[in-house]
Amino acid sequence: MQMPVFERYIDSLIERSTVEVPAWNIEKAKAGSVSVGWNYIDGCMILAMLEIYQATGERKYYEFADSFIDFRVNEDGTIKGYKPEEYNIDNVNAGKTLFALYEMNGKEKYRRAIDLIYGQVRKQPRTAEGNFWHKKIYPDQVWLDGLYMGQPFYMEYETKFNGRKNYSDIFAQFANVVKYMRDEKTGLYYHGYDASKEIFWCDKKTGLSQNFWLRAIGWYSMALLDTLSKCEPGEEYRDEYENLKKVFVQLVDDMLKFQDESGMWYQLPALGGKEPNYLETSGSAIMAYSLLKGVRLGFLPVSYREYGLKAFHGICDRYLKETDGELNLGGICLVAGLGPADNPKRDGSFEYYMSEPVVENDAKGVGPLLLAYTEMRRLAD
Repeated sequence: MQMPVFERYIDSLIERSTVEVPAWNIEKAKAGSVSVGWNYIDGCMILAMLEIYQATGERKYYEFADSFIDFRVNEDGTIKGYKPEEYNIDNVNAGKTLFALYEMNGKEKYRRAIDLIYGQVRKQPRTAEGNFWHKKIYPDQVWLDGLYMGQPFYMEYETKFNGRKNYSDIFAQFANVVKYMRDEKTGLYYHGYDASKEIFWCDKKTGLSQNFWLRAIGWYSMALLDTLSKCEPGEEYRDEYENLKKVFVQLVDDMLKFQDESGMWYQLPALGGKEPNYLETSGSAIMAYSLLKGVRLGFLPVSYREYGLKAFHGICDRYLKETDGELNLGGICLVAGLGPADNPKRDGSFEYYMSEPVVENDAKGVGPLLLAYTEMRRLAD
């Protein structure tokens, strides 16, 4: 995949988007939402835009990202569509864009919005072990993807604005995930954990869901990588920092055992030979990004770069196609979750994960692939 072709795809997404209604939020569009408000999906894309700006120096990416966030943040720091009292850890993710934009342009309303979101983090309900609930509507539940949504923001705030006072809390939450959600046999992590062991989808002895879901594991790899990159451990937290690095490297090593010869990973990575399991774009793109960035930051050996390159090119070869003059990225699982109690379909079974729609051009695939592309650009430069 040549770089100019990929940049043309990025530009076409921007051209088809407005600050109110982006072209990439397929999940919200299918739900009939006219204005998408404040959510992790848009957060992924805007973070990718800012990374592309930093990698290329092209101001059009910064200008679109800033106008998109500026539209949503009021002068007093309140945010359109954001309700802290929902205690939805997903909605913390978009707050990561505010740190970067505040450093770039110094808009004080962004600083106030950062404090607003941090207020949710500090009040977020917790499991008995001390981990954040995934959402208020999912009591006592930790979802693997929630680590990406919340912990890098938490770490960046502690580093920049709070004197690292809660570093130990962040490290402890990751330690709990390793303790309760990692499978010793495969090294993979289960999608969800219910500390109460009551929800219908969990094992009543372990509290765990049934399967390892690719995108959740991918988000978790990014959670580890981005939290590490936002941390300034000093001597006080050196041991915890080094341990978290080991957790990241071990996860990558264990995931590489399941990388397909195409370079991609399956929707349920441990069940690659079971029909109708399929090679999935979003989680594969996240892994490509984690591998490439992990090498660049020195967390992974240089030899691991080839696995990231193989993943990136494998996705582009299989799922990035031109139709009627337009590029489209396919193979993206639209959404997958666990419960709640009134949604028994989302039971974490193999059949459930296979039943969710596979779509084109949704941000949960596009955003991570753009992030991987920024690493490719840095290599090319």
